[in-house]
Amino acid sequence: MKILITGGCGFIGSNLCIFLKKKKYKITSLDNLSRKGSKYNLELLKKKKIKNLKIDIQNYKKISKLPKYDLIIDCCAEAAVEVSKNQIDRVINTNLIGTINILKKVKKDKSKIIFLSSSRINPINEINKILNKKNLNKKISLNKSFNENSSIIGPKTIYGVTKLASEMFIEEFSYAFNVKYIINRCAVISGPLQFGKQDQGFVSLWVWKHLMKKKLNYIGYNGLGNQVRDVLHIYDLCELIDLQIKKINYINNTLFTVGGSKRNCISLNELTTICEKISGNTLNISKIKKTSIYDIPYFVTNNSKVTKTYNWKPKRNIFKTVLDTYNWLKEDKSKINKFF
Repeated sequence: MKILITGGCGFIGSNLCIFLKKKKYKITSLDNLSRKGSKYNLELLKKKKIKNLKIDIQNYKKISKLPKYDLIIDCCAEAAVEVSKNQIDRVINTNLIGTINILKKVKKDKSKIIFLSSSRINPINEINKILNKKNLNKKISLNKSFNENSSIIGPKTIYGVTKLASEMFIEEFSYAFNVKYIINRCAVISGPLQFGKQDQGFVSLWVWKHLMKKKLNYIGYNGLGNQVRDVLHIYDLCELIDLQIKKINYINNTLFTVGGSKRNCISLNELTTICEKISGNTLNISKIKKTSIYDIPYFVTNNSKVTKTYNWKPKRNIFKTVLDTYNWLKEDKSKINKFF
């Protein structure tokens, strides 16, 4: 099977390229190499003999001229929430227009698409309903989780809006043009090849700061570090997508929420404890009480549907995710610094 992976030199895309190449798929990456760190991952792809097409996903003229692929996995996105607030055109053009361009290519070639969406399509006001004065000053430990049927009505970040709009376009192309698709609405993903920078995810950021003994802040919600997220290891996501590819001819046109689930949820305080244990370093973490309008106190994914469909669930716990991230960053920290 010939597979094109957009954003193939990003964190998720490069992991998928390498993982699926081992599974004997014919893999091609598409990435314009605009993000810092992408050239580091490009070198890894070259070593694995995976070709990257340096094409901007916004350029349909060039995309339309590419050869036919059996499947396109769309990982390309401007993912940082704060970037989405300050660079609206860039985020819309990459995340939404880029996905529409891929859909037009899929329609033209009668191929299939797996789209990586985001849990940030969930509205902030619905998430904030779980927060009250009683649980503000301690770790939020509730039974609520979010699934495919959770509300999507309300403000959610510019990034989240582009992801939700992309989902809607995919469904429309399926209805109008019989495009076969799978949408994975992913929560926090972490692991090797995720650079510990501000726009790369809080887990790798926490690990990198502890490794390098750099300053850290608990931001928002009184600066106490009690916010909770579930975290999925990148290798668990790769294994799920491999299962989806194998069954895509008879399981398609569906949406899944995908994350670490309750088993792998963690507060910032707890993440600090794990990072201290693994790195041997203790940081003096500052408190910034003010909460961003885009911050959320809690998010945990309900994986019931994807588990039932594919008999899949995360194999790696949060400690393993942090440890693998730390070991990779430690091994390659001198090389990583060259790209930032």
